[in-house]
Amino acid sequence: MSIEAKLLHLQAIQNLLAPYRYLYCVDLEATCDEVGECESPRPLVIVPDQMETIEMGLVVIDLESLEIVDEFQRFVRPLINPTLTDFCMKLSSIQQADVDSAGTYAEVGQELGAFIARYPNAAWASWGDYDARQLERDGGIAACPSLLEGLAHFNARKWHVGLYDNRPKGLKQTVESLGLVWQGTYHRGIDDARNVALIIIEMLG
Repeated sequence: MSIEAKLLHLQAIQNLLAPYRYLYCVDLEATCDEVGECESPRPLVIVPDQMETIEMGLVVIDLESLEIVDEFQRFVRPLINPTLTDFCMKLSSIQQADVDSAGTYAEVGQELGAFIARYPNAAWASWGDYDARQLERDGGIAACPSLLEGLAHFNARKWHVGLYDNRPKGLKQTVESLGLVWQGTYHRGIDDARNVALIIIEMLG
């Protein structure tokens, strides 16, 4: 990719973000299941349509200073499948006790609403479009508005592909390809959100 093309793409991203003061970098972990290679074939305990958020991580970037200014993390108690699968616990490092003592999606939504009220004039971004779809799914399951409903959503993974002209990578691989140091535990909502924020600051800086 030519420097000119990269600059044009960066300008396009900056134009998208120009109306906003803050950008929320969001990552969700959700209930999930997978049949292991050593397992006998079996039905999945959790099918994709019934995945529920079990952790929300949100990191606030001040777009004027390009600095992280705050963060929000909550576990969420699932309604349809309250018992986590072994696969889910191993993947995310989230334990059953974490979600058993957590608030519901609607309750966490109230806490989140109070938090983001301190950072108005905001949009949000995630690594891919999965998180936006998952919030909509959660809202349907919980029969309440989707968290972050009404806020513009941006796919930071697409920004990265456009800027660096390469095939989409996983989040950890992208952090390392930029020469940044991965922070925290992979597949934990708050840690992944922090690393999405690092990538975005690097791209915009």
